[in-house]
Amino acid sequence: MTEKRPSWDEYFMQITQLVAKRSTCLRRKVGAIQVRDKRILCTGYNGPPRGLAHCSEVGCLRDKLGIPSGERQEICRGLHAEQNAIIQAALYGISIKDSILYCTHQPCITCSKMIINAGIKKI
Repeated sequence: MTEKRPSWDEYFMQITQLVAKRSTCLRRKVGAIQVRDKRILCTGYNGPPRGLAHCSEVGCLRDKLGIPSGERQEICRGLHAEQNAIIQAALYGISIKDSILYCTHQPCITCSKMIINAGIKKI
Protein backbone atom coordinates (compact mmCIF):
# COMPACT_ATOMS: atom_id res chain seq x y z
CA MET A 1 0.00 0.00 0.00
CA THR A 2 1.38 3.41 -0.93
CA GLU A 3 1.27 6.42 1.34
CA LYS A 4 -0.90 9.32 0.16
CA ARG A 5 1.13 12.12 -1.36
CA PRO A 6 0.72 15.32 0.70
CA SER A 7 -0.85 18.40 -0.82
CA TRP A 8 1.40 21.45 -1.13
CA ASP A 9 -0.19 22.97 2.00
CA GLU A 10 0.37 19.73 3.94
CA TYR A 11 3.95 19.52 2.66
CA PHE A 12 4.80 23.09 3.71
CA MET A 13 3.08 22.71 7.08
CA GLN A 14 5.13 19.58 7.80
CA ILE A 15 8.30 21.54 7.03
CA THR A 16 7.07 24.38 9.25
CA GLN A 17 6.60 21.92 12.12
CA LEU A 18 10.17 20.71 11.63
CA VAL A 19 11.45 24.31 11.66
CA ALA A 20 9.62 24.83 14.99
CA LYS A 21 11.76 22.09 16.55
CA ARG A 22 14.77 24.46 16.28
CA SER A 23 13.13 26.80 18.81
CA THR A 24 14.79 27.18 22.20
CA CYS A 25 11.72 28.73 23.86
CA LEU A 26 10.72 26.93 27.03
CA ARG A 27 7.02 27.72 26.60
CA ARG A 28 6.12 27.19 22.96
CA LYS A 29 7.92 25.96 19.85
CA VAL A 30 6.82 28.00 16.84
CA GLY A 31 7.97 27.77 13.24
CA ALA A 32 7.28 29.88 10.16
CA ILE A 33 8.22 29.66 6.50
CA GLN A 34 7.69 32.06 3.61
CA VAL A 35 6.70 30.44 0.30
CA ARG A 36 6.11 31.82 -3.18
CA ASP A 37 5.46 29.78 -6.31
CA LYS A 38 5.88 26.55 -4.31
CA ARG A 39 9.43 27.55 -3.30
CA ILE A 40 10.61 28.18 0.25
CA LEU A 41 12.05 31.70 0.50
CA CYS A 42 13.08 31.73 4.17
CA THR A 43 12.34 30.21 7.55
CA GLY A 44 12.10 31.40 11.13
CA TYR A 45 11.54 30.03 14.61
CA ASN A 46 11.12 31.70 17.96
CA GLY A 47 14.20 32.40 20.02
CA PRO A 48 16.53 35.19 21.19
CA PRO A 49 18.45 37.48 18.83
CA ARG A 50 21.63 36.07 17.32
CA GLY A 51 24.48 35.92 19.82
CA LEU A 52 22.35 36.05 22.97
CA ALA A 53 21.90 33.13 25.34
CA HIS A 54 18.96 30.87 24.64
CA CYS A 55 16.05 30.61 27.07
CA SER A 56 16.86 26.91 27.41
CA GLU A 57 20.25 28.03 28.82
CA VAL A 58 19.26 30.94 31.09
CA GLY A 59 15.58 30.35 31.82
CA CYS A 60 12.43 32.28 31.06
CA LEU A 61 11.74 35.50 32.97
CA ARG A 62 8.02 35.31 32.17
CA ASP A 63 7.91 31.80 33.65
CA LYS A 64 9.80 32.95 36.75
CA LEU A 65 7.33 35.82 37.25
CA GLY A 66 4.28 33.61 36.58
CA ILE A 67 3.15 35.70 33.61
CA PRO A 68 0.52 33.94 31.46
CA SER A 69 1.16 33.20 27.81
CA GLY A 70 0.35 36.13 25.54
CA GLU A 71 0.95 38.79 28.22
CA ARG A 72 3.93 41.10 28.81
CA GLN A 73 5.63 40.05 25.59
CA GLU A 74 7.94 43.05 25.89
CA ILE A 75 9.97 41.30 28.60
CA CYS A 76 10.45 38.13 26.57
CA ARG A 77 14.02 37.80 25.29
CA GLY A 78 12.88 36.01 22.15
CA LEU A 79 11.70 37.04 18.73
CA HIS A 80 8.65 35.39 17.24
CA ALA A 81 9.02 32.92 14.38
CA GLU A 82 7.17 35.22 11.99
CA GLN A 83 9.48 38.12 12.92
CA ASN A 84 12.55 35.97 12.38
CA ALA A 85 11.32 34.82 8.96
CA ILE A 86 10.69 38.43 7.87
CA ILE A 87 14.08 39.52 9.24
CA GLN A 88 15.89 36.67 7.46
CA ALA A 89 14.32 37.74 4.18
CA ALA A 90 15.37 41.36 4.73
CA LEU A 91 18.88 40.38 5.84
CA TYR A 92 19.51 38.34 2.70
CA GLY A 93 17.65 40.59 0.25
CA ILE A 94 14.78 38.21 -0.45
CA SER A 95 11.47 39.78 -1.45
CA ILE A 96 8.54 38.24 0.42
CA LYS A 97 5.95 40.45 -1.25
CA ASP A 98 2.96 38.35 -2.34
CA SER A 99 4.31 35.29 -0.52
CA ILE A 100 2.42 32.85 1.67
CA LEU A 101 3.33 32.50 5.34
CA TYR A 102 3.00 29.05 6.87
CA CYS A 103 3.06 29.17 10.66
CA THR A 104 2.52 26.55 13.35
CA HIS A 105 0.52 28.97 15.54
CA GLN A 106 -1.73 31.95 14.94
CA PRO A 107 0.34 35.15 14.71
CA CYS A 108 0.01 37.70 17.52
CA ILE A 109 -1.28 41.20 16.76
CA THR A 110 2.24 42.66 16.45
CA CYS A 111 3.32 39.96 14.00
CA SER A 112 0.04 40.37 12.10
CA LYS A 113 0.84 44.04 11.54
CA MET A 114 4.35 43.18 10.34
CA ILE A 115 2.92 40.53 8.01
CA ILE A 116 0.54 43.07 6.46
CA ASN A 117 3.26 45.69 5.98
CA ALA A 118 5.68 43.11 4.52
CA GLY A 119 3.18 42.47 1.71
CA ILE A 120 2.54 38.84 2.61
CA LYS A 121 -0.67 37.89 0.84
CA LYS A 122 -1.85 34.85 2.79
CA ILE A 123 -1.33 33.01 6.08
